[in-house]
Amino acid sequence: MSALLAPPVHAGFPDAIQVHADTISEVGQVGMDLHLNTTPNGRRTADYPGEVLPHRGWRFSTGLAYGLAPNWEAGLSLAASRDADGSTHPAGIKLGLKWLPVRPADDQTGWFLGGNAELARFKQRFSESRSTAELLLIAGWRNADWLWAVNPKFGWNLSDGLGSKTADVAVSAKLARGITPRLQLGLEFHAELGTTRRILPASEQSQVLFLTVDTYVEDWGLNFGIGRGLTKAADELTLKAMVSVPF
Repeated sequence: MSALLAPPVHAGFPDAIQVHADTISEVGQVGMDLHLNTTPNGRRTADYPGEVLPHRGWRFSTGLAYGLAPNWEAGLSLAASRDADGSTHPAGIKLGLKWLPVRPADDQTGWFLGGNAELARFKQRFSESRSTAELLLIAGWRNADWLWAVNPKFGWNLSDGLGSKTADVAVSAKLARGITPRLQLGLEFHAELGTTRRILPASEQSQVLFLTVDTYVEDWGLNFGIGRGLTKAADELTLKAMVSVPF
């Protein structure tokens, strides 16, 4: 099969399923996010030899962030996996740099715009290309009651034999409505679209729709989501949670 028609490498290890909005660490501030997700009814066919299947597996990650300068944030994430057979393994590491030059002041109405770049290194059983790079764009709008955000994503495989100038393309989006000042209900959509050379037909894309709840307990931020696969390429059921730990 020609490179033009070849399917993209399956998306990297899904340790953090989220939509990035207008949050960023202030200068000198340290933040930590804990991510957890599981697929009670997930994909059972490997995309490449030796892959750990997502069915009944758990993924964990601890993400640390530090405010470098106004509108700039550095990140470090460590990921692990628990397989369906109960075995737990370290999975990999990510380094990130976020830039968010446009954003509304606290509790104000306005647009936000920026980006996040990541370099990742994972064990091959969790990512066919052990080394990858990702550029994620951040755009959206918020007011006191509504949040809308979209993240187009472009990923490149860097490992020998898998490296390519053609980027994998994905998109994530979120629409949330404030119920109380400390509670939001929303929808998140995550899709793997194909590559910059060939966008797959919708039926061949991995598409998942989540019902989400965002809330605060004192200063702890909590996000919970129940996701349903919309296509055969997606995991049928995914549960996810994120805890933002205050310092």
